[in-house]
Order: sequence, then structure tokens, then C-alpha cells
Amino acid sequence: MILDELNAWFLDEVLPLEGMLERYLRRNWRDADEIPDLRQEVYARVYESCAVCRPNSAQAFVLSTARNLLIDRVRRAQVVAIETFADIETMSFTVDELSPERHLSGRSELRLLQVALDLLPHRCREVVELRKIEGLSQREVASRLGIAEDTVQKQVAKGIRSLAQALLKGGSPMAEGDAARQGRSSTQQNGKGGT
Repeated sequence: MILDELNAWFLDEVLPLEGMLERYLRRNWRDADEIPDLRQEVYARVYESCAVCRPNSAQAFVLSTARNLLIDRVRRAQVVAIETFADIETMSFTVDELSPERHLSGRSELRLLQVALDLLPHRCREVVELRKIEGLSQREVASRLGIAEDTVQKQVAKGIRSLAQALLKGGSPMAEGDAARQGRSSTQQNGKGGT
């Protein structure tokens, strides 16, 4: 007798909502071929749940069931199958380890950077440190130092360019030779002599 009441309720309250349910599924699901299966699964979930307790509003219950079903499907699609990683022990990974050579190289580059920072003009150094090391915005640096934002931008560009040049020269084994050639070319351009 109770099963007959449930069937009658389902026929009277849920099945007439088929058009609305279908429109909802089509609006919210990317694969139109799956709509009939989704609709049937919604019906099965609604029927099972209503065997225990019937909702006040069949329409609201059907739509929330459909929404939950779509959410479940999306979650399942995002989960990677465990078989994909079943042979994880056989996979080779390259680990980027910090070798003593890389550690020494990094420390050397930091020392070069510190020397290059120390050689910047005072205002330029302040701006670069506030902007690039402390991470302040251009506006914050300008406000703190009482200068225009335009000046901050120019000082950062000048400072970064100087730092990059210093690091490139410092990292090159021919840095002294390059400096000597640069010095000769600048004296030749000024007409002050040459070799």
C-alpha cells in the first residue's frame, strides 16, 4: 500500500516536472548526449529519497537533486584514477638538489649583488631596496621617500640596469679585460688619446 502511494505521488508530482528538469540539465551540463542518463539518475535519487520522507516542494527537491548530481559528476571527473600512479616506484624523478657547487655559486652571486647594491647612488639604492626587496608598491615608495612616482620608476629602472650589468661583469672571467676595452673605447671617443 505504501509503495502504491509513493508511485502515485511520483507520477503526480515528479514526472510532470520533466520539461523543467530537462531544461535545467541542458543549461548546466556540457554533454547533451548524457542528459537522458542524468535525468534517469535524478529520478532514481528522488524516488529513493522520497521512499523515506517526502519533501514539501517536489520542484525544489528535484532541482536540488539535479544540482547535487551535477556537482558529484564534476568532482568525479576531476579525480585522477589511482591506476595512473600505480607504478609510481618505477617512475624516475629528477631532483634538483643543491650541490656544494651550486651553493657556492649562489653565495658568490649574492655577494656580487650586495657589492653592486652598495655601489648604487644612495637614493637609487633606497628606491630599489624598498621596491624590489621589501616589496612596496611604487606609490608606497614615493610616499615614504617624498618623491614622485615617476622618479621611483626611473630610479628602479636605473638601479636594476646597473645591478644586471654588475652581475654580468662580475660573473664573467673576462670582466677586467672588458672593463679595460671599455675604458679605451671611451677615451678614444672623447679624443683624449688611444693606442
